[in-house]
Amino acid sequence: MKKLRKLSALLLALTLALTLSACQDKQTPGGEEGDLREVTVILDYIVNTNHTGLYVARELGYYEEAGLKVNIVEPADGTTLTLIAAGKGDFGVGYQEDLTYALTSRDPLPLKAIATVIQHNTSGFSTHVSKDIRSVADFAGKTYAGWGSPAEEAIIRACMEQAGADFSTLTMVTSDGSGYNALEDRVDIIWTFEAWDNVAAELDGVPLNYMELRQLDPRLDYYTPILFTRNDLIEQDPELVRDFMRATAKGYEYAIENPEASAEILHQYAGTYSLEMLTKSQELLSPKYSEDSDAWGLMKAEVWDNYTGFMLEHGLIDRAVPAADCYTNEFLP
Repeated sequence: MKKLRKLSALLLALTLALTLSACQDKQTPGGEEGDLREVTVILDYIVNTNHTGLYVARELGYYEEAGLKVNIVEPADGTTLTLIAAGKGDFGVGYQEDLTYALTSRDPLPLKAIATVIQHNTSGFSTHVSKDIRSVADFAGKTYAGWGSPAEEAIIRACMEQAGADFSTLTMVTSDGSGYNALEDRVDIIWTFEAWDNVAAELDGVPLNYMELRQLDPRLDYYTPILFTRNDLIEQDPELVRDFMRATAKGYEYAIENPEASAEILHQYAGTYSLEMLTKSQELLSPKYSEDSDAWGLMKAEVWDNYTGFMLEHGLIDRAVPAADCYTNEFLP
């Protein structure tokens, strides 16, 4: 009987040891597997290299290490700003200009920027080399194809007037979606993003003249894109915001140091684009994520104030909004 009891005790101890071991194997650095907090990020547009750090953080387990399960989705019904404000997602990708609109509207949206993805505006005007349009002063009498936003017109007008060109002679039409392919024979000028449209044009054999916006007017060096969230999430669950930002920053830091490897990760989610295109785009963009900054994501009040001043001057908004109401750096690692 004593031997039987000893054997039973040994079997029980062994069973408990195996059970505990199995439980420990299931644990992740952020907690047990079932304890991951689920959050949703809504992009501003289709997946591209602006978003690389988000996908790197998910693919390499940085979010899981922070105790998070992160879903990344493209916007569907409505803009990302309104979707996040309505609680349809937790974090969004957007633009400084749109957040300023949202904060100065009749019914302001309760949102705040928590990081800039890129330190400088990497967009500008592009023309086909064959047109010999090399500066904004050459825009007079030409045709511009765009998306028809008030800010777009205000920026072109301001740049042309500063260059001494007559804005009234510029014909503005809505883009048919063909982008740089329309520049040779249908329109003269479009707005492009250097690390995306210009890279695609180069690979497609379409030679462009490119005029960087921030070189035309320092106030146009605004943050695009940004990451933002709701004020109530910041107030009620700051640790969630901090965990998300710590892992996201780690993803972008990896992309800065490893453009080729991060492009391969992104290609899993942006398979309609060639790996060559994504790699060239990433090699151009990776050094720009933290250009002229001590760390990825940091924002400056003067950048917000400069573009807010531009928007106010050109009637895009009817009142200024303090930079402190627009952004915070407190959740960056």
